Amino acid sequence: MIETHKQPETAVLVALVTQKQSAEKTQEYLEELAFLAETSGINTVKSFVQRLERPDTRTYVGKGKLEEIQTFITEHPVDTIIFDDDLTPAQVRNLESAFQEIKVLDRSLLILNIFSMRAQTAQAKLQVELAQYQYLYPRLTRMWTHLSRQKGGVGMRGPGEKELETDRRIVQDRIAFLKEKLEKIDKQSITRRKERDRLVRVSLVGYTNVGKSTLMRTMAKAEVFAENKLFATVDSTVRKVVLGNIPFLLTDTVGFIRKLPTTLIESFKSTLDEVREADILLHVVDVSHPSFEEHIEVVNNILTELGAGDKPTVLVFNKIDQFEPRDEWMHHEDDFDDELPVAIRKQTALDYLRKTYLTRRADNVVFISAETRENIDALRDLLYGMVKEKHYNIYPNWLDVPLADWAEDADDTGDFGK
Repeated sequence: MIETHKQPETAVLVALVTQKQSAEKTQEYLEELAFLAETSGINTVKSFVQRLERPDTRTYVGKGKLEEIQTFITEHPVDTIIFDDDLTPAQVRNLESAFQEIKVLDRSLLILNIFSMRAQTAQAKLQVELAQYQYLYPRLTRMWTHLSRQKGGVGMRGPGEKELETDRRIVQDRIAFLKEKLEKIDKQSITRRKERDRLVRVSLVGYTNVGKSTLMRTMAKAEVFAENKLFATVDSTVRKVVLGNIPFLLTDTVGFIRKLPTTLIESFKSTLDEVREADILLHVVDVSHPSFEEHIEVVNNILTELGAGDKPTVLVFNKIDQFEPRDEWMHHEDDFDDELPVAIRKQTALDYLRKTYLTRRADNVVFISAETRENIDALRDLLYGMVKEKHYNIYPNWLDVPLADWAEDADDTGDFGK
């Protein structure tokens, strides 16, 4: 038998430069959208950008740009068109009519598809399914437009309307069923978390693909999945770690992203309880990424939305092994004098970063490479002091308790930093 290999899907990306979004930001978002597409197994063949004051209410882009995209897809093999913003039901309907057999996706649907691919546990699968149905419900109208032309007589309704009504009931019932199942799982999770209340809890948070899972693996010495793709981790992972002579629980959580679908945040709130109930947050940042400042802001906004914005936090600037000094930082807030730039270029990334404004970005800041373990001891010492203080508040006489009593599950215990 001759083996056949399925060709990857191809897509074009579409974005707008508007009054609220500059050309530079649009380009950054398009690069991230292309990465999302790649994570989904889709190859990007071209990007289209248009300047508009605001998205066209009918087709998102203007008439001229729509015709330009149509011309391109007639001349090139394209399976999907992906828009960088959420589309309204009317826009989806009009775009599908314009592009006929070509699939139309928006950013939220693409992210939902990735979450669906990545979900492993029963809880995560239910959460993703709930988010998908919540996304689908307001868009059901477009699914039966092919029947809407069959008008009924007096006192009668067209078959499209009947099908739509039936579908709405089915989706509503499914949403209610999923919420009920998730509530049961959530109650079980609350019980488990209460049983763990005697240990300090530390949660890894951050933008997607900043190295949280790699750091988790380094800290807990556990086989935790890590990959250079967006949303490599969807399910939260909890491990017991011993730091010095103090045990604590370390949780890796799903990464955040710009324009994260609200349905996902709502559906994953039970999973994100690990963040809300954590004693300490390790906010991991990819310092080598050109937009890391915006990533910090996105994560902080979501943490505030979750009610976790005021927790004790360590700002962990990761991937210093990939960092390159930037000219615009040389004189930032008088950090450097005129004679330093040449000398700074000869320093290591760690030495350079320690002299920048980033050290004042938060009360607790550390620069590391989780991959190469560079400066991990600094993180270890900083975290040890914070965990020790929290642990002492729970157990004033903890020094009298043998360490063996804490390590109930040796297989789940990592000795971080050694």
